[in-house]
Amino acid sequence: MGMHCTVCQKTPQRGNQKTYRGKAKYLGGVGKKITGINKRVYKPNLQRIRVAGEGGETLRKWVCAQCIRSGKITKPVKRKPFSTVVV
Repeated sequence: MGMHCTVCQKTPQRGNQKTYRGKAKYLGGVGKKITGINKRVYKPNLQRIRVAGEGGETLRKWVCAQCIRSGKITKPVKRKPFSTVVV
């Protein structure tokens, strides 16, 4: 399946794009009027990132920006944390 988040299964959504003309009332006009409505597609903001798998392996997945920000995925550790060993 193309263009979907592997975490939340978010897919493209259909909607309308409205075109307006006129001056807003708060700016002294008579109000904005809708002059046209066109169909459009709202696509999810997908990013191809590395995700830590269950067995410690690193996988590349398509994940939406909302899942990345909310912490629904865990990124792999790039290197071992620094430790000081006293001998």
